Amino acid sequence: MSESADDIAAERSLVEDVRALVEDGKMLAEAEIDFHKKRAIYAANSAKGIGAMFVAAAVFGFFALMALIVGLIVSLGQHITYWGSTALVTGVLAIVALLLAQRGAAKMRRMKQVISDGDD
Repeated sequence: MSESADDIAAERSLVEDVRALVEDGKMLAEAEIDFHKKRAIYAANSAKGIGAMFVAAAVFGFFALMALIVGLIVSLGQHITYWGSTALVTGVLAIVALLLAQRGAAKMRRMKQVISDGDD
């Protein structure tokens, strides 16, 4: 005759049940830690490739911008002198750079204010 589940449970002690529960908990914790380690390794390996793609995109974007600037200088050089077109394009780029730098400085000052107000 086979024993029923109730008979088997009645033969086990509470200590055995707690030990089994602890073992199951350890195994679950180890599996969870292993899963998160593998996820972190996957993310790190993927980040390398993603970073390389962004660097390549930035390089090609930079060269595209340089081609546009050279094209502007050559195109404007036909209407005004080449020196004049160079000065005009350089001046516009310098103004844009100055405006971006001022905006960045303003955002940095605002960030410093927010951070310093949080410390009080």
